Amino acid sequence: MKKFFTSCLSLLLAVTVMVGCSTQAPKSADNAGSTGGADGGKKRFAIIFKNTGNPYGEKQMEGFKNAIEELGGEAILKAPDQPTAEAQIQMIEELISQKVDAIAIVGNDPDALQPALKKAMDAGIKVLSLDSAVNAQSRMVHINQADPERIGRVQIQAVSEMIGGKGEIAVLSATSQATNQNTWIEWMKKELEDPKYKDIKLVKVAYGDDLRDKSVAETEALLKSYPDLKGIIAPTTVGIAAAGKVLTDKGLKGKVQLTGLGLPSEMAEYIESGVTPWMYLWNPVDVGYLAGYAADALVKGTITGKVGDKFKAGRLGDKEVIQDGDGTQIMLGDPFKFDSSNIGEWKKVY
Repeated sequence: MKKFFTSCLSLLLAVTVMVGCSTQAPKSADNAGSTGGADGGKKRFAIIFKNTGNPYGEKQMEGFKNAIEELGGEAILKAPDQPTAEAQIQMIEELISQKVDAIAIVGNDPDALQPALKKAMDAGIKVLSLDSAVNAQSRMVHINQADPERIGRVQIQAVSEMIGGKGEIAVLSATSQATNQNTWIEWMKKELEDPKYKDIKLVKVAYGDDLRDKSVAETEALLKSYPDLKGIIAPTTVGIAAAGKVLTDKGLKGKVQLTGLGLPSEMAEYIESGVTPWMYLWNPVDVGYLAGYAADALVKGTITGKVGDKFKAGRLGDKEVIQDGDGTQIMLGDPFKFDSSNIGEWKKVY
């Protein structure tokens, strides 16, 4: 945890001078056609996020771009308008035709992308997922932002403490197909099986699809359908910010507790006001940065995605490929707690 905190704080000066990333591929990259050496033989690495207009995704792509440029490559940043598998498939097909060297994808669906991603791998393109995984047959390795079990369990532990171990709670997730969200929610349910939570009832898992307006509407619907609701867990940066605004606007501070995963810059006002006593996240810049170095290692052949493979991930240090169900993954670190004692400095970072 200390290592994670120190690593992220070291980004402060760099982040304040960074130019924000576009969620669309640079025109020179999109129009490069099937030639790979237009820039003196630079390798081309693409990242596809879930959808545009997501601050978390913009930071993740920023980290990816930083890593690729450190390594002397060209980064192609892409994201569809809507968080659907169909839109991502179209982008994968475009990147195959452009003969990029690697594709890193934040999956909108764990299985629907498989034919397109297998086609990319068959064409010699190195494929990896990050943040929200695609199935093991669709990738060479996955970049995991933190231990899914810890992420899920810690959020139940947090909301339980906030509501005094008793009452109704709900989860406001992203899309129903998001593998990372679903994995965390399963671990939340496992944590709730502990007898110490016998007085807590999970009444609903709602889906805001990582869209602000829909997340606001889903939060309002939860409050209307469950007037005795005591807590909301939103393991999505868009969802927790939307829920924070609704609870603030309705004057429900202290009546309905809120925790989950959020961006410090977006959640500072809610943590400082007490609407969200505390929350968790990791640095999305680091998630993207690690994916960039892993993609480069795959292209160079330093790693193949097999258990035990090791490589150097720039400022993040040495990383190792570990088992992940039927596939493999590279773990970034533990979730980090943001509260009133540290949000003031972190809101300036990301």
